[in-house]
Amino acid sequence: MTRKPEGPLRRGWTTGACATAAVQGALRRLWAGAFPERVSIVLPRGEVPVFELAHRDAGDGWAEAGVVKDAGDDPDVTHGALIVARVTQGEAGAGVRFFAGEGVGTVTKPGLPIPAGEAAINPVPRRMMTAEVDALAAELGQSPHIDITIRVPGGAEIARRTWNPRLGIEGGLSILGTTGVVRPFSCAAWIASIHRGIDVARADGLTHVAGSTGAQSERAVQDLYGLPDHAMLDMGDFVGGMVKYLRRHPVDRLTVGGGIAKLAKLGQGAHDLHSARSQVDFDRLAYAVACPRLRSANTMLEAYEICGQPLADHVARTAERELKRMMEDAPIAIDVVVCDRAGRILARA
Repeated sequence: MTRKPEGPLRRGWTTGACATAAVQGALRRLWAGAFPERVSIVLPRGEVPVFELAHRDAGDGWAEAGVVKDAGDDPDVTHGALIVARVTQGEAGAGVRFFAGEGVGTVTKPGLPIPAGEAAINPVPRRMMTAEVDALAAELGQSPHIDITIRVPGGAEIARRTWNPRLGIEGGLSILGTTGVVRPFSCAAWIASIHRGIDVARADGLTHVAGSTGAQSERAVQDLYGLPDHAMLDMGDFVGGMVKYLRRHPVDRLTVGGGIAKLAKLGQGAHDLHSARSQVDFDRLAYAVACPRLRSANTMLEAYEICGQPLADHVARTAERELKRMMEDAPIAIDVVVCDRAGRILARA
């Protein structure tokens, strides 16, 4: 896991912002005959970043420009990727149309904000690019009916390190961003992906979903219940964000799987399970399972070696109880699977 650097963090720009800047650069070549050295765009919250063009090309009736994505100090897998926009004059009356080029995915499942069959370019980036087309068309006296193809060389390989395959986005990356800004080490993007996973599962008619704290517990839960990939939510440490969304968008059943340490923290009331934001209370555990030796434990692995099965059973029960409390009145059946680091099931509730 990438550690958060010390000191002030440098923010970056989303793929949607980079694509919008590339569209402006390409349109100026198509309509005005020359590429600018750099372009500035207005983001949804009024910020006006400047982008250098790293790629320029043009031919008969088309032009394309590219911007290298700078994610700032965020460990974003798309940092350094080249986001290229090709623009061509579209059919009269067609408006702005979007297409997926190399390395940009296509939506194949319902439940996402873009319909199946469309390029995986999210609504806010589409609106930003359309606004650039409209503004430049008015400025230069051109027809605002433009076809935009976004491509990301190497994007298909990068996408394998994202949640896109599980969400039914095939062939590459999504062009994302609601503000245009990447805020370093923000939880927002991860929690948004959990929400999209729930949306996709519900739209596909799934009645049982599972969230896990890591890869080993996820594999154990998926094997235990025979769940399809798109039933597996990328919960990680964000159990609170997952449950909050499920309360408003329920399914019949939720399984939460995780390591004994993470689920011990959940059972003690933590809703963000990251080690920097919550810790196991060993005194509380020692009292709950009537094992005073746990007060001197340094890790849950050591605690399990001291106490064994009664501790694992207690963690499963308390985690289940806390999840039910968090769900309030949502009609969702809940169960918990506690695993060790190798994915072996220690307890269930």
